[in-house]
Amino acid sequence: MHLNPYGEYAVLLAASLANDWPADRDGVEERARDLGMSMEFPVGTDDHERTREVIDAWLRVVDEPDHDARAALLNAQMAEVTAYPRLTNHNGEGWHLHYRDENDALPRVLAAVISVGTALHLVTRGQDRLGRCAAEPCVNVVVDVTRNGRQRYCSVRCANRAAVRRHRARG
Repeated sequence: MHLNPYGEYAVLLAASLANDWPADRDGVEERARDLGMSMEFPVGTDDHERTREVIDAWLRVVDEPDHDARAALLNAQMAEVTAYPRLTNHNGEGWHLHYRDENDALPRVLAAVISVGTALHLVTRGQDRLGRCAAEPCVNVVVDVTRNGRQRYCSVRCANRAAVRRHRARG
């Protein structure tokens, strides 16, 4: 059984959607599949818009600097969308936990997976392992999954630009 199926990949999925919003519902579902989700999602006419609302709510968690307030936001999100944990063995993935009801629509599934995954990420990695890129003017989300916990940039490109700026400022 997988102990933490909603950890890292769920937060990386949320960041991927926040940093590069897909043009339509199919793009959201494709991104979810690329990052490890394999279940079938019933199609709703407003899935794209409702998923955007999920990501916008998640970004409020990302942008909240106060750890207590961040936890309160995340707790409210989980209370709204998650169900009691249940064992499941679908699509040959092996036994794992779901924190959502069966046959939920794509936005609700993503809200549950992302909120629980973010909570697990923050309690296992630390509250400072989620934020915005330190390279101005970039505003991309950074999910720090490094061993040393010091990731500040969303990409090598942003890290290099910041290093060049620092170097030029010294000269």
